[in-house]
Amino acid sequence: MSAQIIELNGVPAFAVVPVAEWNALLSRLDDLLDVADAKAGRDEETFPSEFVDRLRAGEAPLRVWREHRGHTLQVLADRCGVSRQMLSMIEHDKAKPSSDLLAKLASALGCDMDDLHR
Repeated sequence: MSAQIIELNGVPAFAVVPVAEWNALLSRLDDLLDVADAKAGRDEETFPSEFVDRLRAGEAPLRVWREHRGHTLQVLADRCGVSRQMLSMIEHDKAKPSSDLLAKLASALGCDMDDLHR
């Protein structure tokens, strides 16, 4: 790389590089940022398209999350200290969960409480 160093009061203050080299540096920086973003996102959970399609189609989020995690109504009910019938009513919009139950459901399903709202 060729750069012209400009000093201010005897101290290097600026570097002037040819535009082609500057553009090459910017391109490499973009590539490095893309790699860093990809590495940062490696630990984030991803979801299959079927999961997303079901939510977008308006299916009950509790049911979608429960089935995605592989839980039956009974298993999830036992984990949250409620009846299977109560969870069924929530999934069919015949009952609304309390905020405490919603927090328990979200914790058991590994999601945010907001993820369980329609």
